[in-house]
Amino acid sequence: MASTPIASRPHMPGYGLLAADQGSGLKPWSYAVERLTRTRGYWISTTCPDGRPHSVPIWGVWLKDVFAFSTGAQSVKTKNLANDPRVVIGVEPTEDSIVLEGVAKLQPDPGFLREFKAVYAKKYDMDMDDFAEPVWVVTPTRAFSFGSKGDDFTAGSTRWKF
Repeated sequence: MASTPIASRPHMPGYGLLAADQGSGLKPWSYAVERLTRTRGYWISTTCPDGRPHSVPIWGVWLKDVFAFSTGAQSVKTKNLANDPRVVIGVEPTEDSIVLEGVAKLQPDPGFLREFKAVYAKKYDMDMDDFAEPVWVVTPTRAFSFGSKGDDFTAGSTRWKF
């Protein structure tokens, strides 16, 4: 990522969000990166060709400023992304949710794929020697942090634009 995304409050009329300089303030992008890196489970939402949403749990890794994951070449996710590459990634429910919006593309670079396999194998304690499924990378366009503990929702919710 060439530059740090710009942080602001999400636009959520009626939710009582405080001004960016009030409450706990805006979170730094490093906060989201830490959550995206350490989370074990994620949710991916894609759009079916007929417009229906498709949302399922996945595993993935934050690597080189993108979210990387794999899915079967014939999966619904792959078919949906081939039709419409816009995607939403969410970390598993926690006290502070991170939501990543972006555009997915297949990653053909052998060097990246080697690194993906190594990081993924370590994170999920998996043997990736015979791994041959496609790897997708999501380049973020926007991301959000929404707290649910105490006043963190109104005082700490953050939106990042890339």
